[in-house]
Amino acid sequence: MDMTKRPRRLRGGMTLRKMVRETRMDKASLIYPMFVVEGEGVRREIPSMPGQYHYSLDMLPAALEEVARSGVSSVMLFGIPEKKDEMGSSAWAADGIIQRALETGKRAVPELYYITDVCMCEYTSHGHCGALCGHDVDNDRTLPLLARTALSHVQAGADMVAPSDMMDGRVAAIRRILDENGYTETPIMSYAVKYASAFYGPFREAADSAPAFGDRKTYQMDYHNAKEGIKEALLDVEEGADLVMVKPALSYLDVIRRVSEKVHVPVAAYSVSGEYAMIKAAAVKGWIDEAAVVCEAATSVYRAGAGVLLTYYAKELAKFMDEGRIG
Repeated sequence: MDMTKRPRRLRGGMTLRKMVRETRMDKASLIYPMFVVEGEGVRREIPSMPGQYHYSLDMLPAALEEVARSGVSSVMLFGIPEKKDEMGSSAWAADGIIQRALETGKRAVPELYYITDVCMCEYTSHGHCGALCGHDVDNDRTLPLLARTALSHVQAGADMVAPSDMMDGRVAAIRRILDENGYTETPIMSYAVKYASAFYGPFREAADSAPAFGDRKTYQMDYHNAKEGIKEALLDVEEGADLVMVKPALSYLDVIRRVSEKVHVPVAAYSVSGEYAMIKAAAVKGWIDEAAVVCEAATSVYRAGAGVLLTYYAKELAKFMDEGRIG
């Protein structure tokens, strides 16, 4: 048998396999999500997300230092306020939980890069992502609230803002208010392609952001649609998004691929709470090798076309990269 072409030749040893890898990752591409709450002395594990915690401001520096030591250089902050109202006014308050978390973090661990989630759902009494008109979210009334929130985050020290609300036109509104206030260099990472997904369940417990009625299907995307995701991403880039995100990650690898082929900005993906919780639950049962599955799942996201990964496994992935298990 004439076998001059043998693909196995390039699989003979670790050095060679790493040399010819098509998909490469590094720690600089990882973002670690964190939840900040009011109070003192709070480092409370989130029941549906083992290994993830709520941190009060006094406990935040130690947690941020741990992230920095792992080699992860970026964090995404989510705030859970003490008080909520119908408009979510604590989202843009100068003394709001995220604003104070930024001040604390920048002072304690200035070497980290601080990204903030810009949305209203954690701050509204009804749990929806904007101002209401009856039981519907009023898109256009919500835009100035999101813009005001983003500006307050940047004024408090955010290096990047990441609107996750899925209101039409919010990137343009945020870009405009940042530019008008002299923050022309602050980038926007838009949650451009965010699906109405069942995989968000644990996050809604963590962020206390479940809607009090109805669901978010009138503004988050229908998971049957992929071409619509390209439209959303292209619109956000046109409005001034510097990066676009696909969320969730693992069930939407095809969308990541399609978006990455159409836009000319970096593409991020968010491996969400439900994905994390499923891996954790199976690992606890002994049904999977947790580390191996985490590495394989993360690689699939990069292979699909993402260049940035938000993941609750960021610190572990950084360790696996150091060990040569992934990357």
